[in-house]
Amino acid sequence: RIDKTYWDHESYFAEGNEIVFDRGLGIRRNAVVLPAGYELIVANYPVQVETESDDRIRVSFMSPGPGSVPLRIRGRRLDRVGAPLVRPGGDRPESVGGGSPAAARTDYVVPNRAFQDRDITYFLQPPPTHSFRLFHDYTESRVGMDRYVNVVRAGSTASDPEAYNLDTGERLQVEQLRGSEISDKGIDIGGPPTPESEVVVIWYDPVPEGASVRLRIWETYTDAGRYVDLGDEFVWDRGFGRARNTVVLPEGWRLAANSIPGVIDETDDGRIRIRYINSRPDQIQVFIRGRRR
Repeated sequence: RIDKTYWDHESYFAEGNEIVFDRGLGIRRNAVVLPAGYELIVANYPVQVETESDDRIRVSFMSPGPGSVPLRIRGRRLDRVGAPLVRPGGDRPESVGGGSPAAARTDYVVPNRAFQDRDITYFLQPPPTHSFRLFHDYTESRVGMDRYVNVVRAGSTASDPEAYNLDTGERLQVEQLRGSEISDKGIDIGGPPTPESEVVVIWYDPVPEGASVRLRIWETYTDAGRYVDLGDEFVWDRGFGRARNTVVLPEGWRLAANSIPGVIDETDDGRIRIRYINSRPDQIQVFIRGRRR
């Protein structure tokens, strides 16, 4: 982490009781926090908005393109500044069909999507295998944390897991657990495990105060229900909940259809690669149809 202070009267200035931040930002993930006592009145680029613990407004966004974002933010001085608001606690009502909550989520905290730093890349294997090799990179900074738990979604099976500490190159201990083995190891998966439950656990030294560890986890998934072989075509139909996902088509296959907008290019070995950026705090359902070259 590098902290710096800039002085730039051309890109950050006052106009009466308003402030303007007008600057091209080329970094992929960005956040801007307004000074205390100002409300947000203009943002020319799609942003998330949340209030910091000190009542300052934070806007954040991810840039999907290769160029910089010409961001322009305008804030207005508040006539009255009170104490930071303390939200009431309580459980959030359960959601119902269609993705809508049964009642307003009064305790909902907006996730800072731009801050999330998990990147996943899927390498599709030949369609008859229904398999794909993937890796996901993840930074852990919670003090004392010594494990990463990946819950294998229903309908998929995992194999050949391996993991590395990208800061040191160390290969890490990996365990695959199923059913009662999960609770026997004291692994929390958000509910009681069933006989079909499967997790991959990566163990590493506890994170010390003021430090972090960058992990890379490799796995092979097989999922005949979501990666379907149709002879001279294949269909990949899978939900992505992370902010940044990449899919690499199998060797010898071309792209025939893609439902969610993505950035498309070729890998060094000539395979088609699609990069997806989802700045919303929800899941995108990615449908890809490939055709044999």
